[in-house]
Amino acid sequence: QVQLVESGGGLVQAGGSLRLSCAASGRTFSNYAMGWFRQAPGKEREFVATVSRSGGSTYLTDSVKGRFTISRDNAKNTVYLQMNSLKPEDTAVYYCAATLALVITTRGDGYNYWGQGTQVTVSS
Repeated sequence: QVQLVESGGGLVQAGGSLRLSCAASGRTFSNYAMGWFRQAPGKEREFVATVSRSGGSTYLTDSVKGRFTISRDNAKNTVYLQMNSLKPEDTAVYYCAATLALVITTRGDGYNYWGQGTQVTVSS
């Protein structure tokens, strides 16, 4: 079992930045690739970014490339999502998730554990 707790959400103006953190506990953190997803009101959950076990490989959805960065610190059992140049359409609840999958996984059903989410609101 892996427990995931997100933090760092909040209200920010368009063009601003936020850094989300996700602290993991339980099983060995470095055994899991990590991902960030988001869900806006009235919309389906969507993939945002993923990082490999070592942190050496990342993949981001096109809409956030060049603005968001995903990283991890295995010594701190934490994964981060640095979000710059935020837009109102980035407003959503952001979730981190852990997967044992050995390949890049963008589908939510490919993840084994989920956090409770943190709200990000970007005002125009």
